[in-house]
Amino acid sequence: MDLIQMGQAANAAKYCLQKMSGAARNEALLAVAEGLLADREAILAANGADVEAAKERGMHPGMVDRLMLTRERVEAMAEGLRQICALPDPLGEVLERFTRPNGLEIEKRRVPLGVIGIIYESRPNVTADAFGLCFKSGNACILKGGSDALCSNRAITESIRRSLQECGACADAVWLITDTSREVTERFMRMNGFVDVLIPRGGAGLIRTVVENSTVPVIETGTGNCHIYIDEDADPGKAVPILINAKTQRIGVCNACESLVVHEKVRASFLPLLAEKLREKKVEMRADERARQVIPDALEATREDYAKEYLDYILSIKTVDSLEEAIDHINRYNTGHSDAILTENPEHAERFLNEVDSACVYVNASTRFTDGFEFGFGAEIGISTQKLHARGPMGLKELTTYKYVIRGNGQIRE
Repeated sequence: MDLIQMGQAANAAKYCLQKMSGAARNEALLAVAEGLLADREAILAANGADVEAAKERGMHPGMVDRLMLTRERVEAMAEGLRQICALPDPLGEVLERFTRPNGLEIEKRRVPLGVIGIIYESRPNVTADAFGLCFKSGNACILKGGSDALCSNRAITESIRRSLQECGACADAVWLITDTSREVTERFMRMNGFVDVLIPRGGAGLIRTVVENSTVPVIETGTGNCHIYIDEDADPGKAVPILINAKTQRIGVCNACESLVVHEKVRASFLPLLAEKLREKKVEMRADERARQVIPDALEATREDYAKEYLDYILSIKTVDSLEEAIDHINRYNTGHSDAILTENPEHAERFLNEVDSACVYVNASTRFTDGFEFGFGAEIGISTQKLHARGPMGLKELTTYKYVIRGNGQIRE
């Protein structure tokens, strides 16, 4: 279908969605969840074709992991939709109510954004997550996945549309653009009047391209150069497992730790313990001169290393002499995503929380928790690193706007 026709159909669907009750939208989402499980083998077969093609092209293992679906990951997609159903309906929530001296009664009420366009790479679970969040919040969506996951995304979207149609809901609430050409992508980014907001989800190159070229308003989801700072008062028994989890549990995700900052006072005692565990996980360490004194097999770190989102078994290491220097280093090189301090000193923890400029800041926990599912949102549309409209994991409320509802009794303005 032509992009304009798709946009017209999505705009018609958004009004159908806004007329549906919250209960009706939940029933449709539950039907979609069951449909994904019923279609699991077909979805996995389609994904297998994508994964095999990616391996033949020499795709990096971290990116293959992003692309790959398993039975458990399909089940997680369905569970994400169920969790979305269990969340309160955001639509119609009254954010504020007041009465003016002239008697006008004014309400600020939560409403859908309309038609949401989403451009994303490699991760086919985004297809189900994005649809679920958009549908629950009363928005139609047009999805533009990467060519690497085309077969997977098509199979998931076909399953969703079939389930919607079977339960009497509007199947046009979700569309997938299957043309992967640059020309079509550029046209999609200029569909003012058909798309109300555009959300890019992927690597730095994709996000930069959308931000620089879109005429449709953009909510920027950022890359994740996530830091963990080992304070002088850190507990090594907590710190090592947290760091290993944040770095190696899944390397191809934006909330994985890419940069370690360590206080000089614990450099000699902590880094050898950590390095031993990192070697077991085949993690390459790129460190400054002081850190290399106790990790002799580490490579020399550059400024580029401190700023890089590796999405790989690579970790940069920086030694600092104070909490102030750690905060300055993190604010200079981070991407505003997620950063953590590991410490038993509550004053240091509070300073870190207050002064690090990121969407999510942690004390004594892995950055891997920056995730809509882990935050109890059911799923997420992405992790926003900007400061306008939404920041951090974007769940249902972040996919709404508001309007003012004014009730009068004959008032006129003089």
